[in-house]
Amino acid sequence: MDITMRAQNGVTIVALGGSLDSNTSPKAQQEMDGILAGGAKKVAVDCTTLDYISSAGLRVMLGAAKKLNGGAGLRLFGLNQSVREVFDISGFSKILAVFNSEADALRGF
Repeated sequence: MDITMRAQNGVTIVALGGSLDSNTSPKAQQEMDGILAGGAKKVAVDCTTLDYISSAGLRVMLGAAKKLNGGAGLRLFGLNQSVREVFDISGFSKILAVFNSEADALRGF
């Protein structure tokens, strides 16, 4: 699991790479908690290099969404087909804001 962060126009962009599963979700949770504790109010998660997400990874995303204004402060983008299928099957694509590109995710954020 690779996690990098950058800021753009008041939005913290968190790039996730590799697999977000039961082995790597504690690290991702720790990083997200640190970002939120640092005062981030708007977070966009870049999933373009995320190869796999499990239910443990989905819990990390849901937890962050709940802490960010009930989900209004969290947007995800760049999901590949297999990651998108997990979001669709689990119903998470209906409760979290999912966009095709970074530009789409940041527009109006």
